Amino acid sequence: MVAMVRKDEEEGPADRVPHLPWMRCPVDIDTFSGCPVTQLPRLDPRLAEALQRMGIESFFPVQEAAWLETIGPGAFERDICINSPTGSGKTLAYALPIVQMLCKRKVRCLRALVVLPTRDLALQVKEVFDAIAPVVGLSVGSAVGQSSIADEVSRLVQKPKQEFYPTIDEEYVQMEPQTKIDILVATPGRLMDHINMTNGFSLEHLQYLVIDETDRMLREAYQSWLPTVIQLTHSIGQDHSWHDIDGKTLLHPLTTIRRSGVERGFKGKCYPRLAKIVLSATLTQDPSKLSQLELHHPLLLNSGKKRYRIPTKLESYKLICKSNLKPLSLIVLLQELQGNKCLVFTSSVESSHRLSTLLCFFENLPFKFSEYSRLQRESTRRKTLEAFKEGKIDVLIGTDRMARGIHIDGLRYVINYDMPPYVKTYIHRAGRTARAGESGSCFTFLRKHEVKTFDKMLKKADNASCSLHSLPEESIETLRPTFSSALRKLEESLESEAAKKSNLGDKMPGASKRKRSNQ
Repeated sequence: MVAMVRKDEEEGPADRVPHLPWMRCPVDIDTFSGCPVTQLPRLDPRLAEALQRMGIESFFPVQEAAWLETIGPGAFERDICINSPTGSGKTLAYALPIVQMLCKRKVRCLRALVVLPTRDLALQVKEVFDAIAPVVGLSVGSAVGQSSIADEVSRLVQKPKQEFYPTIDEEYVQMEPQTKIDILVATPGRLMDHINMTNGFSLEHLQYLVIDETDRMLREAYQSWLPTVIQLTHSIGQDHSWHDIDGKTLLHPLTTIRRSGVERGFKGKCYPRLAKIVLSATLTQDPSKLSQLELHHPLLLNSGKKRYRIPTKLESYKLICKSNLKPLSLIVLLQELQGNKCLVFTSSVESSHRLSTLLCFFENLPFKFSEYSRLQRESTRRKTLEAFKEGKIDVLIGTDRMARGIHIDGLRYVINYDMPPYVKTYIHRAGRTARAGESGSCFTFLRKHEVKTFDKMLKKADNASCSLHSLPEESIETLRPTFSSALRKLEESLESEAAKKSNLGDKMPGASKRKRSNQ
């Protein structure tokens, strides 16, 4: 089967001039050195104390740059686009200005929305908001599908008590702000569930929209969440009316009335714009994709001169080995890493499962490992990830599902068991280590014919030097006898799994009918 290359993944020259003029002259984040918390201009003292309790004494360059363009002289007059390496501190770069800007709000209603592609990422971002927002009286909620939609509704929306307004029309009461939160962190699917089904959930007062992992969010439609949110936050000055069968003029179902700008702090401007922050370690330059965001005079904050940037403290290594000995080379490398936390990336779910199963047939390995893939139940994946974070598991084997945004304290090593197909993929995989100023290493297994392609790919990124790492041949040879028996057991195990799946399929309702109809 021929692999199809997605258009957005086709990568041209690293030094190609962007089509969009505003991307050609970005603000260079590297010109900022970061500053102490106590010296950040206009920072609310309560937030400064909260940051110090979190152990943050000074800011990273991207955080200082974003602050100056939102709270500082930039005054958020332009939408902000941030292209900065993984682990550079992008979450706090947008969380802190938003909390600062909302801390003087008078009425509680949903004013900031942060959208991320996965539940794990969303919960991670919510933890950052939870650490700083409550100290200034702001409430943070999540809509990620971790609990039932009914439970989420009870935490997000305050049902109006009509008995207190016996003489007021019911429809008027329902228009009053009913949300219990100021900031919502959401995944696209669950966000759309609330937009379509939750009575009282409103984006009417939304001031700030943050789209994290923007390249992925624009690549995958996610139930058309982006055009829906933008349409819901358009001003009433546009004609969104429609008519029922009696000719009566009504509002379009996806339209809300944005109220006076005075209440939102924009005196003299009736319908203020929705301010946006979009972020990624590999921000797209595709005009057709960026146009979906409807950015207002966008300003690009970029790290380095090239489009892609590898973390400064990341050490990259390549290992050249034969395909049939790659599992043994992996074991020897993991033995060298001496039980330190390590992520192993494969090219597919099937490859991860096969590798994890194979390793099970090697006895007395000096490290604990586990598979992490969509073949597992969600509860199992969650427990596996927690065990890895707590150090109960040393090695986690999975796919690029693990490569986006997830932060794991103490993770020092990343291994590309299969070569990443694009420099974007490499950056997101390798970016699981060497985060927040810490050091880390990334190892990539290559076959001889892959070396030239890999070297060419890495040249598209800044700070992309890669050293050759060799493994002792005698260590690999000592594993050969066990390898032969392990391969036999692997095939038997996979055949057994396939047989079980086949039997389950036969027992499914309607399976016997389908069989008879096919005879």
